[in-house]
Amino acid sequence: MAHIIVVGNEKGGSGKSTTCMHVATALARMGHKVGALDLDLRQRSFGRYIENRIAFARKQGIALATPDYRDLPEIDQSSLAAGENLYDRRLSAAIAALERDADFIVIDCPGSHTRLSQVAHSLADTLITPLNDSFIDFDLLARVDPDTSRVIGPSIYSEMVWSARQLRARAGLKPIDWIVLRNRLGAQQMHNKRKVGGALEQLSKRIGFRVAPGFSERVIFRELFPRGLTLLDLRDVGVEKLNISNVAARQEVRELVRQLDLPGVTVDF
Repeated sequence: MAHIIVVGNEKGGSGKSTTCMHVATALARMGHKVGALDLDLRQRSFGRYIENRIAFARKQGIALATPDYRDLPEIDQSSLAAGENLYDRRLSAAIAALERDADFIVIDCPGSHTRLSQVAHSLADTLITPLNDSFIDFDLLARVDPDTSRVIGPSIYSEMVWSARQLRARAGLKPIDWIVLRNRLGAQQMHNKRKVGGALEQLSKRIGFRVAPGFSERVIFRELFPRGLTLLDLRDVGVEKLNISNVAARQEVRELVRQLDLPGVTVDF
């Protein structure tokens, strides 16, 4: 069975699609067969990222390792069993089709609570939650005392992950390996960084996730999207000498994939 990697966070703008694309492409470049699904059926940022990549490679006449992206299949509602959810069936059919060949399936969830997102979390072997490094985004995971920064208790998203874990336990599946990524770490605001970091470490012990460094705020991530490229592709498209920022960003990708500790993956880029 394919190892399912779900990238989820109920807030927009946290870097989910960028994380999905870099993880999926890194695995594909290392020779793994990677399937890809985008459950944000309206915006489809991950899906469009991959479509941009395919179009760019075709136009340039070059080969780029690319995840096998699929839209959720349409299902005849008359074929549903009594009480069966249409979106459950569509997601199940998409995963079944990809699992025939894929070593990994990377799933991008929408920045809101939906039925598809809820079900996807229960299917996750690895769950990645990108989080902007601020207490505004931290509020998604937990409620914090405004005076002491002490964690009071889990918040809405953490409760949803807890429910997904319970579903997996009842089904006899292995626990979710949950990684929270600290994205958009800036060079300034060191005091705020320390406070957020301390709160994350405190919460991680209470509700069971690992904290890992994500991606810093860099202009290049926005520039890569229209061509469907990642930081790992720059030399393939003629960039002979990477600048310091690009080298540092590439190292962030390498460290992220290493931190995921995925089965059968040796980071070699």
